[in-house]
Amino acid sequence: MTHEAARIVEIEPDRAGQRLDNYLLSMLKGIPKTRIYQMVRKGEVRINKGRIKPDYKLKAGDLVRIPPIRRAVAEAEKDYRFISVIEHIIYEDDLMMAINKPAGLAVHGGSGLTGGLIEALRAHRADLPYLELAHRLDRDTSGLLLIAKKRSFLRRFQEQLRNKDHLQKHYDLIVHGTWPEDKKRVDLPIQKVVLANGERISRVNPEGKACETRFRVKQSFSNATWLEARLVTGRMHQIRVHATAAGHPIIGDAKYGDADQDLVLRPNRMMLHASSLRLNSHAQSALDNPLKGFSVLAPLEHRMNEFLEKLK
Repeated sequence: MTHEAARIVEIEPDRAGQRLDNYLLSMLKGIPKTRIYQMVRKGEVRINKGRIKPDYKLKAGDLVRIPPIRRAVAEAEKDYRFISVIEHIIYEDDLMMAINKPAGLAVHGGSGLTGGLIEALRAHRADLPYLELAHRLDRDTSGLLLIAKKRSFLRRFQEQLRNKDHLQKHYDLIVHGTWPEDKKRVDLPIQKVVLANGERISRVNPEGKACETRFRVKQSFSNATWLEARLVTGRMHQIRVHATAAGHPIIGDAKYGDADQDLVLRPNRMMLHASSLRLNSHAQSALDNPLKGFSVLAPLEHRMNEFLEKLK
């Protein structure tokens, strides 16, 4: 076991408004949630020398006492720097970082995975005190992923994620067959389903949540079509499910695709790439100091480019 001494941490303005329990969960990674709540309940965690409840909203300048921590050596010695991420950073400023994630890399560890992009990034950039995923990308999807370097950015960005009018996410995908030029919209409702083995999937279901994906043909080939997709809503696996429901599954999609057709084309990855994200400069916000408009582009991963060349 390793032991960390008790310490006093002063809350920075960027953390103001965050719940105490969420703050502790982010500061004490690897410590079980039950232990963290026990610390608060027993008064081991104190703010300005007083006991406090887990839902207390932090204020700038608060002094938080974090009690002594014991960690298992195996947990303390984990080093995720073997995962390459630094070369995939395509933009960085004081608030955020944009990464062009390769296909096959999970955004975070868990479910039997040794580690993911966020763990690796924290290991490589230990100089940065705050790094959190601003949104998610499926493991087999490549492309644009934003990382928050400030909690204030994360709150404001996630507010815009819920308000799709001002935030546009575009994807490149290659599907089986010839997609009709006039089919520009799929709006089938999607329901999340948990299978007997615990796997989560999405299915088209009239009782599901309203969904809309807009499609544009970029180039047609003899047996495939290169499309651009824009998410109007953001359900789990939405583009993949809508493409399959339209009769044109994404090439290389092991979950929703067509294995027989994939055998013919022999893709080396799923052909789905998050290519751009743009926040309208006139975005409305209920929060103070809303985000300024921005646009980030992520070039196609080389394996997807090579597959397009083969189709041509």
